[in-house]
Amino acid sequence: MPCPTKNRKNTRLLDLLSRGEGYLCGRGVPNPRHDAEELLSFILRKNRLDLYLTDPVVSEGEETLYRTLLKRRGHREPLQYIVGEVSFFGRTFTVNRDVLIPRPETELLIEEVLERIGAPRRIIDVGTGSGCIAVTLLCEKPDAAALAIDLCREALAVARRNAARHHVADRLLTLRGDLLSSLGDGYRADLIIANLPYVPETTREDLQPEVRDYEPASALFAGPEGLSLIEGMIREAGRVLRSGGLLALEIGAGQGGQVRTFLRNANGFDNIEVVSDLAGLERMVFANCKG
Repeated sequence: MPCPTKNRKNTRLLDLLSRGEGYLCGRGVPNPRHDAEELLSFILRKNRLDLYLTDPVVSEGEETLYRTLLKRRGHREPLQYIVGEVSFFGRTFTVNRDVLIPRPETELLIEEVLERIGAPRRIIDVGTGSGCIAVTLLCEKPDAAALAIDLCREALAVARRNAARHHVADRLLTLRGDLLSSLGDGYRADLIIANLPYVPETTREDLQPEVRDYEPASALFAGPEGLSLIEGMIREAGRVLRSGGLLALEIGAGQGGQVRTFLRNANGFDNIEVVSDLAGLERMVFANCKG
C-alpha cells in the first residue's frame, strides 16, 4: 500500500518547482527551471539533484522565502547576487552588487595564462573586483604573491573576503587605485593581468537586464568604444613589468585589432597574440614586455 505522506511530499516539492519555473518563465528569465531549482537548493542547502532523490521537506517558512527569492529573480536580479556566490575555476567565490559576476570567459583567460607562465613571484591584478583572478592564480601558484588593484573600496573588501575564504590572504595585498598609476617606479611584476571594463557605452540598452540594471556600471563600460581603460593601462604597463614579463588582457569581441595597435604604439611589447574563445570570438590579448 503506497505511503500517502511520501506522495504528498513529492507532489508538493515538484509543484513548488513547477510554479517557480512558470513564474520565472512568465517574467522572461532565461533558463527558468534551472534557476527555480537553484533557488530552492540554496534555501534547503542541498544540491539540485538531491531535490529529486532525497525528497526533502519544505517548511512553510522556507516556502515563503522561496517566493521572496523568486520575485527577486523575476525582477531580473542575477541569481549569483541572490545567493551571494558563484562557481569559478572549480572554486566558490563570494559576490555582491559591488563586483562584476565572474564569467566563463575569464576562466579561459586564466587557463591561457597558466600555459604561458612558469613560476611568477609577483602578480598584479588590475580591476580585481571580486578578486577571482588574483585568488585563483595564488591557489594555482603557491609560491606567488599578488597585488589586487581596484578603484572601488567595497570591491576590495570582497576580494579580501575571497582571499581569506581560499586561504591565500597572506599572499594578497589590495590597493585602491586607478589602473597602475598608484605604483612607484621601482615596483616590478612578472605578470599583469586584467579584466577591465570593455563594453562600449553605446551598447548599454542592448544588454540583458541582469547586466544593465544590477552589475556595477563602473566594471562594465569604458567609453564609446569600450577601450579607454585598456588603452590607458597598456601605456602604464611597460614601466611595471619586468623584462619578459607577461601582460594578459580580457577584451570584447572584435577589439583584438585595436588592442594590438595600442600595444605596438606603446613600443615596449613583443610576441603580441590575440586569442579567441571556443566560439571563435576574440577574447584575450597577450604580450611580453621587451624590458
